[in-house]
Amino acid sequence: MHRRQLVALAALAAIATAAGVPAWAQSNEIRIAHVYSKTGPLEAYGKQTQAGLLMGLEYATGGTMTVNGKKIVVIEKDDQGKPDLGKSLLAAAYSDDKAALAVGPTSSGVALAMLPVAEEYKKVLVVEPAVADSITGDKWNKYIFRTGRNSSQDAISNAVALDKPGTTIATLAQDYAFGRDGVKAFKDAVKKAKIVHEEYLPQNTTDFTAGAQRLIDKLKDQPGRKVIWIVWAGAGNPFKIADLDLKRYGIEIATGGNILPAMASYKQFPGMEGATYYYFGIPKNPVNDALVSMHYKQYKTPPDFFTAGGFSAAMAVVTALKKTGGDTGTNKLIGAMEGMSFDTPKGTMTFRKEDHQAMQSMYHFKIKVDPAFAWGVPELVHEIKASEMDVPIRNKR
Repeated sequence: MHRRQLVALAALAAIATAAGVPAWAQSNEIRIAHVYSKTGPLEAYGKQTQAGLLMGLEYATGGTMTVNGKKIVVIEKDDQGKPDLGKSLLAAAYSDDKAALAVGPTSSGVALAMLPVAEEYKKVLVVEPAVADSITGDKWNKYIFRTGRNSSQDAISNAVALDKPGTTIATLAQDYAFGRDGVKAFKDAVKKAKIVHEEYLPQNTTDFTAGAQRLIDKLKDQPGRKVIWIVWAGAGNPFKIADLDLKRYGIEIATGGNILPAMASYKQFPGMEGATYYYFGIPKNPVNDALVSMHYKQYKTPPDFFTAGGFSAAMAVVTALKKTGGDTGTNKLIGAMEGMSFDTPKGTMTFRKEDHQAMQSMYHFKIKVDPAFAWGVPELVHEIKASEMDVPIRNKR
């Protein structure tokens, strides 16, 4: 074959290759995959995160859904709360959909399965709202950033409310990463109170009688204040243990914040203390005002626990993209995000350089019963600022 023919064939091949490049690779888009529990046991949480993410992207871009002239496109993936599915969906998002980065997932178990995928594809994953400490701990890699709170932030803030001399605590949690990491972090944070029992039940538990009886047996003869601290997510209502007449034994219930439907059961416990990640009536700042206003306008209801998280993830992503001038190169994004501060409905968050965990405020509350609300209202006792929490660095970097 003549040299002229070879050159011509090479040129034709180049044209064919260019023609075969997917349209999105040639277009001016920033593709963001959102892998979350659109269905499954944590569906309510996932849907809130999705709503918050879209509202946050709209707010952060001034309604344009663009950064530096590039259009933001969100690709939804339903992991159904299944680790293997979440793992494969993230791989497909990075490889087939050419997502520049991803947000999610809802479940800690799914998140742990997804972390190595981000490392394999060398793409950023903004974890929201999965909570387990190990995500930014021993399972972490440099492509992982988390806007959601971790188990230690939950635990340290709840310890502020409960860790008093003369208090005896037993814990009730789900038997998977979220529950076990939550209890471990809580035990590490408690310095003055005494923890006498840990009760772990399956995620799909509906009958809490046997577990509650074991908790009662461990606490009933203890002196002083006696508390069952509950760490629970998704289906099932662990607060049904109150039906076993805990007051007869002088036993209280304590827990962190939750979504508004779950907090309906909090009305049984006026005065109950704990700490929460978010409640729409607590933070006072322009971003939260915007979220509340947007949510009422679109849904006729206040934003919920995980809506704020999705909004925060969007604010982090857009802040990073603005810093890079719309450049989605992974190293550019990591460079922009490490140590980056960004506005959220909770106020300013900052990604810690060592493990990319967002350092943020938590809120010590006491439950008030207000007939105007279908849920127990968490009234602010004290904003626990990031500077007040010694959140351990648990990775091996």
